[in-house]
Amino acid sequence: MAHFLCFLILFAMFLLTTRFVSSSPVQDPELVVQDVQRSINASRRNLGYLSCGTGNPIDDCWRCYPNWENNRQRLADCAIGFGKDAIGGRNGKIYVVTDSGDDDPTNPRPGTLRHAAIQDEPLWIIFKRDMVITLKEELLVNSFKTIDGRGASVHIASGGCITIHYVSNIIIHGINIHDCKPTGNTNIRDSPQHSGFWTVSDGDGISIFNSKHIWVDHCSLSNCHDGLIDAIHGSTAITISNNYFTHHDKVMLLGHNDYYTQDKDMQVTIAFNHFGEGLVQRMPRCRHGYFHVVNNDYTHWEMYAIGGSANPTINSQGNRFLAPNIRFSKEVTKHEDASEDEWKNWNWRSEGDLFLNGAFFRQSGADASSSYARASSLSARPSSLVASITLTSGALICRKGARC
Repeated sequence: MAHFLCFLILFAMFLLTTRFVSSSPVQDPELVVQDVQRSINASRRNLGYLSCGTGNPIDDCWRCYPNWENNRQRLADCAIGFGKDAIGGRNGKIYVVTDSGDDDPTNPRPGTLRHAAIQDEPLWIIFKRDMVITLKEELLVNSFKTIDGRGASVHIASGGCITIHYVSNIIIHGINIHDCKPTGNTNIRDSPQHSGFWTVSDGDGISIFNSKHIWVDHCSLSNCHDGLIDAIHGSTAITISNNYFTHHDKVMLLGHNDYYTQDKDMQVTIAFNHFGEGLVQRMPRCRHGYFHVVNNDYTHWEMYAIGGSANPTINSQGNRFLAPNIRFSKEVTKHEDASEDEWKNWNWRSEGDLFLNGAFFRQSGADASSSYARASSLSARPSSLVASITLTSGALICRKGARC
């Protein structure tokens, strides 16, 4: 006991001394904030690794619990990256979708996904049973909504898909999204009080337009008309995580066009995703903003994996890149629409990535640019762990009373 008391006294003196020494101001408070965030994320991962064995900080935050269905909103506390503040419908009621129909996009029936998505108040939207929802028109999602597919097999397929337009705080989790088609030239309701005329959509799986605090997690996306996920027109604070992408050409566009400079403030985290069979390019294609591509598994591409134009900052960390057997498609990166004299100044960095079958990443710009601080959102785990971290990417099979 005497030894233990002595230890406590010495430890207290150490804390006081440390506090006194550290009381002087720091030169860059933002760096301190980033260090704290990295430490928290690292602690989270270590705890998750011991309890669930996945090493995936998002999954280890909620998947350990067999009673997850009794506290669904816990998921909203598990986001990381630039979209970590997306709370979705955490503070609202649970809305149960009981009707897979979409007969009238202007006056949707209660119980349908469209009726839930357009409400003004925060809602956590779940599904009573397995269902395939074929949307007649794109689904306009109002602010503070979570679409949570856990506990059912939910497909949004063969029609319009999800549009996130001038809103904030959206979580899309556990949904299968595929075979999306262009829709429009009709009236669509976007709130209980208003409907308006919408022109033809592009046919994206998820279209994010001038919106912020968005988190897309554990969805399976494939075979849509245009992109699987596009974020444009000043959208920011986005995390795209744990998704499984397959069978598509232009997978992900981040940034409207080279002349739309409002996208300079865009910040997107792309983490723990599996880019799988049948993919061609744009994983993602970036413009202007800041993009953290971390701990993803790239097992298929035909042209390239990560590309961009208009001077984006791309921070690639801890990914696994398996190049195709195509001789001239080994390069991970593609600097688009610019001469080498221009793109050599773009800040594209590879750090801790694993390159297989001849894959290589063409770095450019500064080795230690301050812009990478704006393209850093969480601490990467070693690329050797990517296979286990992304093993359950895509929509999960979650049943009540059991761990997902």
